[in-house]
Order: sequence, then C-alpha cells, then structure tokens
Amino acid sequence: MIRLTWVQPEDLVGHELRQAGEDGRGDLPQVAEITARWHAAGGHDAPPRAGASEAAAARLRPLAESLLDELAAIPSPLAEPSDLDAIVAACPGWPSARTAAKADPARLLGAWQGRAAGCVLGKPVEKIPREGIRQIAEATGNWPVAGWFTAKGLPDDIARRWPWNRRSAVNSLAENIDGIPEDDDLNYPLLALSVLERHGRGFTTEDVAKLWLDELPAGRTFTAERVAYRNLLDGYEPPETATRRNPFREWIGALIRTDVYGWANPGDPATAAELAWRDARLTHTANGIYGAMFVAAMCAASLVAGSAEEVVEAGLSVVPSGSRLHEAVRLAAADAAREPDFERVIDLLHRRHGTLHWVHTINNAALVAATLIHGRGDFTATIAGAVAGGWDTDSAGATAGSVAGALNGGVPDRWLMRDSLASSLTGFDGVGLGELARRTQEMMAS
Repeated sequence: MIRLTWVQPEDLVGHELRQAGEDGRGDLPQVAEITARWHAAGGHDAPPRAGASEAAAARLRPLAESLLDELAAIPSPLAEPSDLDAIVAACPGWPSARTAAKADPARLLGAWQGRAAGCVLGKPVEKIPREGIRQIAEATGNWPVAGWFTAKGLPDDIARRWPWNRRSAVNSLAENIDGIPEDDDLNYPLLALSVLERHGRGFTTEDVAKLWLDELPAGRTFTAERVAYRNLLDGYEPPETATRRNPFREWIGALIRTDVYGWANPGDPATAAELAWRDARLTHTANGIYGAMFVAAMCAASLVAGSAEEVVEAGLSVVPSGSRLHEAVRLAAADAAREPDFERVIDLLHRRHGTLHWVHTINNAALVAATLIHGRGDFTATIAGAVAGGWDTDSAGATAGSVAGALNGGVPDRWLMRDSLASSLTGFDGVGLGELARRTQEMMAS
C-alpha cells in the first residue's frame, strides 16, 4: 500500500492541532474538544520528522477529513493578515517602491553562487539534529565548519548514530561533489525566473500555479507545496489552495522560492516583497507568506547594501511588526549582535523556538538573520552558522548563502563547484550559474 507523505488527511490532523497551538487557537474549547475526539479514536499527534504514518491509520481518514474542516472553520485570533493591503498597513516602516538600482553583475553572480554553496553544504546533514552535525564535523576535523562535509575519517559509531541524508550523501560530500546537484531550494528559484521570463512583472498567482502544473513534478514537492498541488488537481484555486487541509501553511516552503524576485529588483524591497506575496499565497498564509516577503526584500537589498544589518532591516520592513516572525527575527538579530559565541546564539534560538517543526518558517528565518548578523560579512561563517543550527540545513544555508554571496560579490574558491546545475525542470538541466545570473539581470529592466 502506497503511503504518500504530507497529503493524507489522517497524517495532517496532528500537524493542524500543533498549528492551532501556534496561531492562538490551542486554548479554545472547540480545539480541545476536537483534540479529545481525535485521540479517543486513536489518532496520533504530529510526528517530529516523518511525513506519513503506518497503513493502519487509513481507517481514520473519514474522521480526519471532518476534523480538518472543523479546525479550518476556527479563525486565529492573532493579528497576522495574509491580504497584501493589510500586510502593508501592518508594517509601519513599509518602504516606498522605487526604480530598481543598477546592480553589479558580480554581486548577482555571487548571490547565485552563494545560494548553491549554502544549499549543498546543508544537503548531507538535512534531518540530522544540531548535536549530530557537530559530532560529524568534529570527528572529521571540520569544526567549526569550514568546508564540505565528508565521510572520510568518520568513525563508524558516529556514522551509525547520525546517518547522512540518504538522497544527498551520494552527491553533496566533499569526495563526490561533481557540479551542483538538484534540490528544491534551487529548483524553486528556477521556477521564479521562469515565471518572470514568461509573464513579466505582472504575473499572477494563477500564472505560478499553471507553471507548476506544466513544469514541476508532483513528487518534487513537499509539505505545503504538495498540499497545494493536490488542491490544484482537485479543482481549487488560490488562495484556497493554501488553506484547504494545509497544516504546513506557515512552514518554510514559500521562503525558499523568492530570492529571484529580490534579485530582479535591486534596492527595491517593496516591489520584491509584492512579487513574493503573489507567489507565496499559492501555498502559504500569515507567517509563511511573511517569510517569503522577508527573504525577497533582503535579496533586493543585498545587491546594493553595505552590511548584513542593512539587509536584515530591509527584510523586517516588509514583515508586520506585530507578527511572530517579526519578533523572532528582531530578537535573533539582537542576540547575534550582542553575543560573541554563535553557539550561544543558537542555544537561545532553540530555547525560544524549540517546539516548532524543523522546517517551520519562524525558527529558520530567525536563524538566517542571526547568522547573517553574526557572520559580519564572512561567507564561510555565515553559511556554516545556518547549517550548524540544525533545522532546515540546506534551506537555511541556501538563503544565508544567497545574501552573503551578494554582499561579497562572490564566494571563496573553496565553495565553487563545477558550473553545471542538475535539474528536472525543462530546459534547466546542466545550466550554469553565470547563465542564470545573466538571465536574472535581464529581468531587472523587463
């Protein structure tokens, strides 16, 4: 029996109950009653890492569908809007739209290089917690992390205790990297570039959805993106694709998709954020959308800014000031500016956000902001900090690398790979980062 991850109703209820606890609904009597009914029927809480339960759980599907719909009818009491006008109104420092600045081509190439390097650094240790990443790095003489992970010299007991990510270990360790391996953290920027090339700056959320159906294999989607994909196939349209039985709507998926919207608008975080909103609302709401806007605004600033502090402030300017994401990023940036030991900064982040799923938007965005501030322009320290945090290692590494690569106008030679990106997307397999930078540059004036 095929058990598909991330879409089966019986596997979503626990996640939705956890989402209710995060968005202010957890203490409501209706939610408590739904929780009791679910547990009484034998339903499970959200698993910490798995995406599908055992086959026997399928007996709970009719109840799960009903409970998911009941939970969806209970609104969050938090003032965290998903409508663009309301988001802008909730941002006291929302920047004025401006004519895009002229970007240095070296910084744009550095952004693509940095995203690739940070992603590949984090790939083999994805799903390994923080303590395991450190043990692996220390055992191979790579702590603090200063180069690719390697299996050479790794003691057998540590290898058994912390197994590599099965899909990534074959192409993202120092001994086997040959070009830039495929990853969703790199495919989504390619899709963003495609939507701009095909539809221009006036693209709609529906354009993004159609492009996905044309070009993105369903099996290459996860969490909120897979749910939205299923909803599209069931005939639902945005923004309902983001809300129907989608407990992952505040997870990291939209955040990893929006760098290109920033790069196409250098020095214009407002326009970058608006384009990111159009993309993100296909799959996400509230903080899930804010994460996408935050990153797009940072990427817009990174091509013209002089410091990581300036970039993070640009990102925060498009995030509602009363939101959980704004508070998390603001506190993380302050921690990083104050504390000289980044391990202690990560300690604070884990104490503050340790109950969130490892691919949630809030904890990972806070980690990215912290490592950018603490790295003070050092590319290696920045991507290493994003990965050492132990959450979504390849996604956080990619986003931190994107910004740091742009700020530095390139990446150190040790992080350069053969300039060929693997992808299952039509027309992109084997493309070079230089070519992608050139095409992105063309979108600035389109």
